[in-house]
Formats: sequence, C-alpha cells, structure tokens
Amino acid sequence: MGALTISTWSTVIGLLVYIFGGWCPNTWKGFTKAAFADMLPVVKLSISSGFMICLEIWYNSVIVLAAGYMKNSTTAISAFSLCHNILSWEFMLSFGFLGAACVRVANELGRGNPKAAKFSVEIILSTSIIIGVLFWVLCLIFGKEISRFLTSDEEVAETVSSLAVLLAFSILLNSVQPVWLSELVYKVNLGSYYVIGLPAGILLGYVVHLGLMDGITEWSCGANTYTLLHHLDN
Repeated sequence: MGALTISTWSTVIGLLVYIFGGWCPNTWKGFTKAAFADMLPVVKLSISSGFMICLEIWYNSVIVLAAGYMKNSTTAISAFSLCHNILSWEFMLSFGFLGAACVRVANELGRGNPKAAKFSVEIILSTSIIIGVLFWVLCLIFGKEISRFLTSDEEVAETVSSLAVLLAFSILLNSVQPVWLSELVYKVNLGSYYVIGLPAGILLGYVVHLGLMDGITEWSCGANTYTLLHHLDN
C-alpha cells in the first residue's frame, strides 16, 4: 500500500511540474469560469467511482480481518495473501491491456474511425480471455507446485494447494470484466461483496466451520457474483 501511495503521488507531482514548470506555457493559463462548468456531474461521478473502489478494497481488508480470528490464523492469513497475490498478478496483466485499449480506442474515435476502435476492443478482449484461460490451466495443473515457489512454509503451501481449484476458477471468471456506469457499479459491488459474499463467509466459517476455505469462498463468492452480474447485463 505504501508503494502504491508513493507511485500515485509521484504521478501528481509530475503533473504539477509539467503544468507549472514553465516548459509548456500553453498547457495551463490559469483558472477560468469555464473550468467550473458542469462541475456537479463530475463530482457525482467522482464520488460514486471512489465509493466503488473503496468497497472492493475494504472487502479484502474485512476478509483478512476475519481470517485473523480463525484457527491457525497465521497460516490462514499467509495462505489467503498468496492466493490474492496470484489473482492480482493475472489481473495486472489484463489491467495493462486495459490501459493500452483506452489509448487506442480514444485515438481511433478521435480519427473518426469507429470500426478500428471496435476491432481494438475485440483484440484486447480476446487477449484477456486467452491469458485468463492460460492461468486457469496453469493453476489446475501446477496448483500444488505453485505455492512451493512462493513460500518455504510447508503448512502454508499445503493450504494454498488445497485451494488451487477454487483459485483457478476465480482467475478464469475475473479475467474479463465488462463496463458499467460507476453509479450502478458501486451498488453492484455493495450487493455482491457485502450482501452475498460476507454472509456466505460468516455462514461457512462459523456454522459449517470450513476454516480458511470459508475466507477464500467468501472472497471468491463476492468477486464472482460481481463479475457474473456484469456479464449478464452486457
């Protein structure tokens, strides 16, 4: 989290230097009334987008907190962190393609070439699906071996190995995520993560006594419900 904060503020500082450094005087010529036109819709969009992201971040934090109260909490938290990191690695690859797609689509639309923009989206979508399937297969085949590359603790490695199948399908379902309006997405996040995911985790953890499987299932249930609702709507 510290590295993410430093990286984000580095971007802000770089932008300020670019604007006020004097090398590009036409970049910004001061405040005007036009800058505040239609400000309310932008503020509403920013608030809903921020709330949407916070719901996802808080969800993972709540699961880690819940894992701390499980039996063998040290092993549970370590295993959950490894599973989450593996999923994050696959997600970062797709997220990189997202950045490339945004630039490419914007450029093509700016040129007045919607067919090329659509083709770019199709290519990025196909690439993300291929990456998701590849990681899914790797987790199914090498699920027991992957954990031993990441930790020397045999108990943690065995725990992660037992969750390989669930992790593999979570990777597959989350490799492609459609786009909704942020005002609607935060409501979907709230329902998927906190109305479905958390109650399912509490039920499995404190009634069925699944231990760490409860935490991973809770995380997977919320995330996969979110993804499936997106796909059904699109």
